[in-house]
Amino acid sequence: MTNAGKAATGGGEHWPAVCVVGPLPPPSGGMANQCEQLLRLLRADGVSVELVRTNPPYRPHWIGGVPLLRAGFRLLPYLLQLWRAIGRAAVVHVLANSGWAWHLFAVPAIVVARWRNTPVIINYRGGNADSFLASAPEHVRRLLACVSLRVTPSAFLQRVFAKYGLSAEVIPNIVDLARFAPVARRSFGSAPHLVVTRNLEEIYDVPTALRAFARIRDAFPQAQLTVAGSGPERERLQVLADELGLRDSVRFAGRIANAAMPAIYAAADCLLNPSTVDNMPISILEGFASGVPVVSTDAGGIPDLVQHGVSGLLVAVGDDRAMARAALRVLQDAELAAALRRAGLEQAQHYAWPQIRARWLAAYSRVASGRVAS
Repeated sequence: MTNAGKAATGGGEHWPAVCVVGPLPPPSGGMANQCEQLLRLLRADGVSVELVRTNPPYRPHWIGGVPLLRAGFRLLPYLLQLWRAIGRAAVVHVLANSGWAWHLFAVPAIVVARWRNTPVIINYRGGNADSFLASAPEHVRRLLACVSLRVTPSAFLQRVFAKYGLSAEVIPNIVDLARFAPVARRSFGSAPHLVVTRNLEEIYDVPTALRAFARIRDAFPQAQLTVAGSGPERERLQVLADELGLRDSVRFAGRIANAAMPAIYAAADCLLNPSTVDNMPISILEGFASGVPVVSTDAGGIPDLVQHGVSGLLVAVGDDRAMARAALRVLQDAELAAALRRAGLEQAQHYAWPQIRARWLAAYSRVASGRVAS
């Protein structure tokens, strides 16, 4: 049987068998959460999907603390799993990122797929794509050019690819409206609850959100902030919160299971997104779907997702004063907050599974049948 013939039947339809290459939570993150969600929704629709996980737990666990050894322990099983799974697939869907992740995970998947004569979709998701492609060796762009289809979640990354002579199709991220839905908004009085739902990494600039929140507390002394995420910056952020006098008003919730995230948004009166590099943040989509007004920086592809003054408020990267002013507008103007909620809920519909499902299945079918020009 040819690769194009390897297919599964779901709901009366005949779809190609897919090998997805990507990470799963934990740790939670945009790409891992999207990979988990895509697998679950495709399988629920009867599509044959096999995962090759790029971040399986280390066995034994202690190997994870030895950099060179852990790379070898992960690489050999990964190559074997790629060989087997790609041999059973009609199309390979690789969730790819910039930096070392590209070289360690995407490159082997592309090479093995070429050996097995199986077409590849590179689903490129890194907000740092421009700087990565500008400094990467020439073979990176050659590999990107030779795959059957390049897919990005946003027009922002599509424009970055075009800058380097690479075409790309846009298939947005998914928000599962069966999990994220609006709740009746409470009257928060003098005690609004704000949330940051990003990992504690330098590029997400949580310090700006903390400084903005300190200014918000001048107007709302009983305000509370929940920072839902984990990462290497946690200790430094806790020190900053103490320095800003926020010890009793900021909760560092740590890693939150995906199943618990809807409750975080349900309790929120405003979402702060302070990131410095971004593509199409899942946190904003989840905020939209949950009816939470969004205040975000204008980094990367965010202006393609959030229309300033309509579905959210945008401020310059690193400007805590502007972020505080925008959040106070939301908290002090009920009509503005309601309008942002309505627009966000409407926007979320464009990223619901029925719309995104059709686009992925069409892409899989075109690639498996050879109807996509390289």
